[in-house]
Amino acid sequence: MATFFCLCKFATFSNISSRTFSSFLPSKTSIYHSLSSSSATFSFTWDDAFRISQPQTATQHRSTYLQAFFHKVQLCNRAPEKQSEFLPFIIEDHVVGFIHNGFVEHLRGFGNVFIFPKDKYNGGLYGDFVSLHPMLKTAEERTSAVGYVVERLGEEHIPGIRNELYPVISSFGAQIFFSLERAAAPYFGIKVYGTQMNGYVELDGQKHLWIGKRSGTKSTYPGMLDELVAGGLPHGINCQQNLAKECEEEAGIPRSISVNAIPVGAVSYKDIDGYRYKRDVLFCYDLKLPKDFIPKNKDGEVDSFKLIPVTQVAEIIRKTQFFKANCALVIIDFLFRHGYITPEYDGYLDLLRSLRIGDCS
Repeated sequence: MATFFCLCKFATFSNISSRTFSSFLPSKTSIYHSLSSSSATFSFTWDDAFRISQPQTATQHRSTYLQAFFHKVQLCNRAPEKQSEFLPFIIEDHVVGFIHNGFVEHLRGFGNVFIFPKDKYNGGLYGDFVSLHPMLKTAEERTSAVGYVVERLGEEHIPGIRNELYPVISSFGAQIFFSLERAAAPYFGIKVYGTQMNGYVELDGQKHLWIGKRSGTKSTYPGMLDELVAGGLPHGINCQQNLAKECEEEAGIPRSISVNAIPVGAVSYKDIDGYRYKRDVLFCYDLKLPKDFIPKNKDGEVDSFKLIPVTQVAEIIRKTQFFKANCALVIIDFLFRHGYITPEYDGYLDLLRSLRIGDCS
């Protein structure tokens, strides 16, 4: 199948019309309400998922079939109108993030770390913005100084601190200005990258996806559904290395098998939730697994796995919010690439573009 690569430079809310999104969103509120917090408890069983996953005859409603998928995209791209509440975070003339006006107030007490200049360019390219103190010249100095601020702000202002660092960069593969605590990433609006993999099996000519149910004790999105393997891309590791590590930890997939995972493109989104601004790019992989392979979690983050026909996985996404929202996007992309969503459905191209609304640079 053809791979659809990032068209993000052209796929923004400004050129995907409001009519497009409103016309494809459900007219009634789903009984499965949006989770307002990543730590909210959302309780359901595999039996619940299977009970509502029987596929409908899509040919009978091609004009409305994609509506629920648009809704899942919207869950990852909330509140674009609030972009104006954020100040650019600029280092060495590069925009590396966006910080909410309210969160900026927490940073003003750290004058030896953050500065808040007016734009130095004629014409006011940026207006007010946030930067780091010019005395912080190296990545190591910046990492240490900002890390001190994050530690001082603590769980009250930055919940879920993990002591895991993400690189702060203006675009993928560019210079690393410093490294930032993972939990703080959305509060500084930095671009975050991840690797996510759909593991599938072919049985009697039908594709099945291995789906994981997150541990109920996870600090984020406990008990929700995931693809087989997913993980953020931390500092000091490339995509292939990260995927192999996550395959082993999350699903017990040895490197002799995970080496066959195929990179198939990326999805992206930009989501505003209070002071948090998530600008994520997820590199997508497919891995065809042996029929006799059974995943086994090793890091305690997955409660259980089920092998489910792709058509039923699509219905779980359409009818519920059981899936972690960004994982739903990665599976929707899989549905396009493997021919489960075709141009005969109304809204086909609009939905395809919407999977890459974020900046894919």
